[in-house]
Amino acid sequence: MDTAVKVAVVYYSATGHVADIARELAETAEKAGAEVRLRRVAELVPQEAVESQPTRSATSAATAGIPLARVEDIVWADAVLMGSPTRFGNVAAQLKQFLDSLGDAWRRGELADKIYSGFTSTGSPHGGNESTLLALMHSFHHFGGIVVAPGFTHPDKFADGNPYGTAHHDAGGTLPVGDITRNAARVQAERVVRLARNLTATAP
Repeated sequence: MDTAVKVAVVYYSATGHVADIARELAETAEKAGAEVRLRRVAELVPQEAVESQPTRSATSAATAGIPLARVEDIVWADAVLMGSPTRFGNVAAQLKQFLDSLGDAWRRGELADKIYSGFTSTGSPHGGNESTLLALMHSFHHFGGIVVAPGFTHPDKFADGNPYGTAHHDAGGTLPVGDITRNAARVQAERVVRLARNLTATAP
C-alpha cells in the first residue's frame, strides 16, 4: 500500500523567521516520506515599502523562488501546516487574505477531513504566539479540519514550551531561528506526517 501523504506548508513571513520555520517543517516532512509543497502567500505591502526595510527586502529576495500559495494547494493536501508572524496577537493580514480566499473550496467541502497545524514567530517570548496559533485553529475548525497540535509529546516540546504549535521569538528581530525552535518544528512535522499517514491509510 502506498502510504505517502501530501503536505502543504503555507506561510507568510516579513523578516524571514517564519520562512525559516516553514523550510524546517517542509524538509522534515519530506524526510518522513511525504510529498511536500512549500508555498508563500502574496505580500500586500507596496514594493517600495518592502525595499525601504533591509531585513524585509532581504527576505523578499531570498524567498522569491518559492511559489505563491493557491487554493489548489490546500485542496491537494492531506495535511496543511500554516504559519504567520504575530500581529497584535493575531495572524498577519497577508495570511488572513489567503484564508479568506478559501471560501468557495470550503463551501464545496474540499477543506474538510484534512489535518491542520500551525506555526508562528513573535518579537518576545509572550508576544502573542499562543493566541496567534489559537486564532489559526479557529479557521481550521470552521474548515472541518482535524487539528493536530504537537502537544507536550516529546522532550523538545518541553524545551520550546508551546503545546499549540511551533513558536519562535526573535527578541525584536535580533534572534535567529535556533535549535530549540528547529527541534520543535521537527517534532511537529513528524507528528503531522505520521497521523496523516494513518488517516489516509484508513480512508474509504
